Amino acid sequence: MPRYTPEQLAKRNASVWTELQIILAPIQFIIFLTGVTLNTLYANHIVAIDFFWISIAILFKTLFFAILFITGMFFEKEIFDKWVYSPEFLWEDVGSTVAAFFHLLYFVMAWMGYPEDVLVIEAYIAYLTYVVNALQYLIRIILEKNNEKKLRVQGQI
Repeated sequence: MPRYTPEQLAKRNASVWTELQIILAPIQFIIFLTGVTLNTLYANHIVAIDFFWISIAILFKTLFFAILFITGMFFEKEIFDKWVYSPEFLWEDVGSTVAAFFHLLYFVMAWMGYPEDVLVIEAYIAYLTYVVNALQYLIRIILEKNNEKKLRVQGQI
């Protein structure tokens, strides 16, 4: 199911928010890989890592997630005239909301004094929600690229 009309596709391709997300998404992925690696090294006692670094890693991951969510809101407003939860991006926005919840939950649990082993599991859950959400976006990007090719062949763009 195509998400963009030809006019919206032109807006998307010309949008500064598209360019910004193309730059930020791989950075967020590198931060994710770093966080998962630190979490795994810590959880399995492979390398002596201070727990502080687990929290710093998920803090940076959460900040980048928020930046991408906010730039995505500007993108959605520019293309679909709705800040968030537009019908065209509903499931991606729902996925982002769930992922944001679990990223922020880590800090609430840390503030409440949960033990480190529980926080490590919560960090894994937050990272997993990011992976599921990112895969959802990648699938939609692939589908949209196929639709864009089809529109080009048909001469609509």
